[in-house]
Amino acid sequence: MMNRFLTTAVAFAATAGVAAAGSHIELKFPVGEGPFNWDSYNEWAGAAPDLSGQQVTVSGPWLQPEDDYFRDVLDYFIAATGADVTYAGSDSFEQNIVIDAEAGSAPNIAVFPQPGLAADMASRGLLSPLPDGMGDWVAANYGAGDSWVDLGTYADETGTDQLYGFFYNVNVKSLVWYSPENFEDAGYDVPETMEELRDLTETIVAEGEVPWCIGLGSGAATGWPATDWVEDIMLRTQPPEIYDGWTTNEVAFNDPRVIAAIEEFGWFARDDAKVAGGAGAVAATDFRDSPKGLFSSPPQCYMHRQASFVPAFFPEDVEFGVDADFFYFPAYQSKDLGSPVLGGGTLMAITDPSEAASALMEFFQLPVAHEIMMAQTGFLTPHKGVNLDAYLNDTLRKQGEILINATTFRFDGSDLMPGGVGAGTFWTGMVDYTGGKDATAVADQIQASWDALK
Repeated sequence: MMNRFLTTAVAFAATAGVAAAGSHIELKFPVGEGPFNWDSYNEWAGAAPDLSGQQVTVSGPWLQPEDDYFRDVLDYFIAATGADVTYAGSDSFEQNIVIDAEAGSAPNIAVFPQPGLAADMASRGLLSPLPDGMGDWVAANYGAGDSWVDLGTYADETGTDQLYGFFYNVNVKSLVWYSPENFEDAGYDVPETMEELRDLTETIVAEGEVPWCIGLGSGAATGWPATDWVEDIMLRTQPPEIYDGWTTNEVAFNDPRVIAAIEEFGWFARDDAKVAGGAGAVAATDFRDSPKGLFSSPPQCYMHRQASFVPAFFPEDVEFGVDADFFYFPAYQSKDLGSPVLGGGTLMAITDPSEAASALMEFFQLPVAHEIMMAQTGFLTPHKGVNLDAYLNDTLRKQGEILINATTFRFDGSDLMPGGVGAGTFWTGMVDYTGGKDATAVADQIQASWDALK
């Protein structure tokens, strides 16, 4: 048993109205203290069902230290309901969950790192729909709520669409990293629209400087950073349904709208004056090394588009807010497509239904179920009801604001495509394109590879 039963929280049981059976839990953050939404938690706990003696098992990919942070969240549910909840993490989760579900020994709730496997299991009758009303709740309470409902809705065994996935802990890719100090020295303002970003790019070039650092190198996966660029541009130039059709090949890869997005990436990456080292260096530069030009003296570049993980490759002495910061990769003001965000995330689904499992899914709708994670680790949520002050640092807080303000959210398109395309010819095709090959020829080649898989 991984729940940490202690004997120190009896007073909390009296003040919060929690179930007596859960009163021996030591809570990470005392109720009533800190930047958390305790009122909504206390209200829910006061009406929570008595689940004493009932077990809820949760399985997922989170290992140390994230698994203990997640158990800290579960403790608040245990304290309120008396349920016995355990979480088991595994680095073989995606294999194990299928085996367990087929054998009839699945956990009550599974945490999927990507929607593809969840959708496949739903189609085989291995998932149970979420409790009634959760779809409406997500649509109303998540930034880009309809997107999250769509991303968690899959066809069941009969082909009927049902809501199976509740997203919890997501990430953001639509970011541009820069040095505030360098921007201030040069007199540059952070662009708020794509039109302004393009203008800034041209201004930096006109002043004899280099606007962008871009690197596609990643060993056998070389090329993937360019696919993220194209995906972000697709979301900024086309309606979401066109993006969705592109990821399933209902919209052909060599459709003029896709080719235009590739060529727009080329406007940034295939111009020697716009990229550090010249266009010829883009494919040869390792993506882990490419942001370092932001911090050289003098700077080799002023901007670097990359996901939220990229600070792991910054020099150790970089100070956030001074040497490094980021802004949202902006949308076109002229296209009226809102504020789309590209990223990914984990989703929870019910693999063995029970009263206690449904109650736990209801608990995950509470702001505090997100805030406890926000306060401890690199957890991001689109939940509009959370207190942003609960985030561990300013970097995460700003990314959380981007998620809340998003009007559309979509997963990395290459991850949704067949592996031979999304992790194959799309990668190699973008390397060919940055090397000078015609965009139409590249798109034709990628489409031909997709046709060969059908």
